[in-house]
Amino acid sequence: MQLTYTILFLLPYLAAIRAATLTSPGASRADYVNQAMNAMRVLNDKWFDLESGLWDGMWWQSANILTTLADLASINPSFNDTANFIFKNVFTAALAMNGGTWLNGYYDDEGWWAMAFIKVYDVTGITAYLSAAEDIFEDLRTGLNATCGGQWWNKDPAHVNSINNELFIDVAASLGNRVQHKREYYRRYAEKQANWFLNAGLLTKNNTFHDGLHLATCIAEGPIFSYNQGVILGALAELSKLTGNSTWLDHAAKTAQGTIRTLIDHNGIFTETGEYPTHGTTVGQFKGVFARNLAHLQSVRGDDSYVTLLTKSADSIWQHDRDEDGFLGPDWQGPVYGISAAAQGSALDCLIAAAAVSA
Repeated sequence: MQLTYTILFLLPYLAAIRAATLTSPGASRADYVNQAMNAMRVLNDKWFDLESGLWDGMWWQSANILTTLADLASINPSFNDTANFIFKNVFTAALAMNGGTWLNGYYDDEGWWAMAFIKVYDVTGITAYLSAAEDIFEDLRTGLNATCGGQWWNKDPAHVNSINNELFIDVAASLGNRVQHKREYYRRYAEKQANWFLNAGLLTKNNTFHDGLHLATCIAEGPIFSYNQGVILGALAELSKLTGNSTWLDHAAKTAQGTIRTLIDHNGIFTETGEYPTHGTTVGQFKGVFARNLAHLQSVRGDDSYVTLLTKSADSIWQHDRDEDGFLGPDWQGPVYGISAAAQGSALDCLIAAAAVSA
């Protein structure tokens, strides 16, 4: 049963959605919010399933989309009623679909869900969501002490990847900033993991991160995926807040600048590493993670280059990567192709991020 909630929940927003037409570069915050509302409606009408609580049956990608909708609610309070309806549905239906647990065989999947519930807690104040994130964190701890250090990517240990280790830092630091009676508990885990991660040999000369470590040699390997550059920005911003140590923001700024130098095209539009196609439901999700976390970094350590990247990319999405039905593709330069819930959610992340950094 697809979500058919437009009449019930979105009537107050229809005028704003109709106003979300093509704009010239330099759109206002209100323009980006209206565009995000349009993209959200298309995403949910096409792909959200009430029975499973998932978008297009996807698991970790649905956790990302849930985070995206929480971010949208945080900048547009008029979306709160719709968002709360979705939050509650996901919290019950997706849990039931997965056998009554948020856990599975992959630590990064669990980290995505923990971060989603932390963001949902931030906009709702409902402690059940925060408690779910705390429970997930306890399972994340069981993957520590991997070969080469850090956390295993999966529970049938075969990989030490960047993404799950970044998510571990993000979850630990975020919980430390929200669960005051366990602040030191989470701080110790977050700091230890961050110190290992930044010194594990994963960094390139450009201050971007490889995808993981080769188990036999503990030498960095794999592409420079955009989401590996994104999660660490938010994680270090949370860790800086938790510890009062601005050095973590220095590290984040170096990675942000390195990513901007590495993953933009000649027009200044954010792109994915050329080694992998951006279509599909995996890599298609990645760029939005960077946009989301760059906006987070901008909120605590501003830089004009962050604003420029986010707004240029959002303008390009709306002008060149959107079809007549409102679907957004995986390549933000356009033209539209490879439509999926992952690509829609990722582009929505960029629209929300552009709104967050705009006046």
